Amino acid sequence: MSVKVRVPALPESVADAVIAGWHKQAGDSVIQDETLVDLETDKVILEVPAISNGVIKEIRFNVGDTVTADQVLAVIDDMTVAAATEQSAAPVTELEQDVRQQPAQAGTEQSEVEISLDLPISPSARKLMAENKIKASDINGSGKGGRILKEDVLAYFANQAKTQAVEQQYAEPAVPEQKPEKSPLFEPGIVEGRIEKRVPMTRLRARIAERLLDAQQNAAILTTFNEVNMKPVMDLRATYKDRFEKEYGVKLGFMSFFVKAVVEALKKFPAVNASIDGNDVVYHGYYDIGIAVSGPNGLVVPILRNVEDMTLAQIEQAIISYAARASDNTLSIEDITGGTFTISNGGVFGSMLSTPILNPPQSGILGMHTIKQRPMVVDGEITVLPMMYLALSYDHRIIDGREAVQFLVTIKDMLEEPSRMLLGV
Repeated sequence: MSVKVRVPALPESVADAVIAGWHKQAGDSVIQDETLVDLETDKVILEVPAISNGVIKEIRFNVGDTVTADQVLAVIDDMTVAAATEQSAAPVTELEQDVRQQPAQAGTEQSEVEISLDLPISPSARKLMAENKIKASDINGSGKGGRILKEDVLAYFANQAKTQAVEQQYAEPAVPEQKPEKSPLFEPGIVEGRIEKRVPMTRLRARIAERLLDAQQNAAILTTFNEVNMKPVMDLRATYKDRFEKEYGVKLGFMSFFVKAVVEALKKFPAVNASIDGNDVVYHGYYDIGIAVSGPNGLVVPILRNVEDMTLAQIEQAIISYAARASDNTLSIEDITGGTFTISNGGVFGSMLSTPILNPPQSGILGMHTIKQRPMVVDGEITVLPMMYLALSYDHRIIDGREAVQFLVTIKDMLEEPSRMLLGV
């Protein structure tokens, strides 16, 4: 029987998607839930899985084609599974061979054979294993029920001294493969014989560029700066980090302190948490904070919703989860939609100072930077302190300079006296 794999339902804000890459070709064997194709929208990468075991009978779209919801992407012949149990000569993948090498009891029913082919492997792990021809029996799964995760595959590569090669391969941007006769990657001699590489901009990168340009053209962006002494927060982390990690299973980072400080500042200056809608100013009575994270296809901003009700541990857990999903391209549209304010941490890349760009329709964004030991005057004496520059970019159409400066000062005060966040003063 033939099974059709269709484009999943797309959100209202996404009209279509582009075929970013096929993981299988016509004639290849597939396992249920194995990723078949990546669809790139202007917001996220969508992984479309196989809906049954079998062999791909037909692929109806090529890399770079535009598709819409409910269109048929591929056709799977699931009758091939029955033939496989009788050891037919049909080609099989490395992963299927690995499963079929496992001893089977005599008289096994067809349904039991199909279940045995459903390997407990996450999509991102399966992709790495298939690309590098690694068998499931070589990997020790650390997930629930022995599920093989991406981290397990990377650990295997580390043991085989292949970590660097795999990371470079995994970091390649998901762009359509270019055929030399149509769009050469480079043309020798076009610039005095020097090589150039030309690749099309990804859908996500194009959308990022569009939104950034829109922010620059349609908002009156100004940036104010300040500096914060990070020693109080660092001392607090040093005192409780072990107990915190033991209690909640997550490390106590800086970001949760900044998120809490931002919420307290937003409560005092609601205009920074507002947005412009036509001729109206919309004041939000909730605090949905976007955390900018870097993914393989560009910057994305997943949203922590109702942060005012979250603990430090819940904030850290949510951030780690979003970062992992951004790395795997598994963020959903809902994860990155909305938000009333954004925090961007360029300090993780070594940034000393920057002017962050607004994330429309938001009216403010906080830029964090790297911590540096600098000589500071305290009570008339010079001492060395861990200092960080802070930058607040804001829309001057609804936020006055006085509000912006006091907002940033409030964040500074909260971080230099973190107990104030617990006491609410």
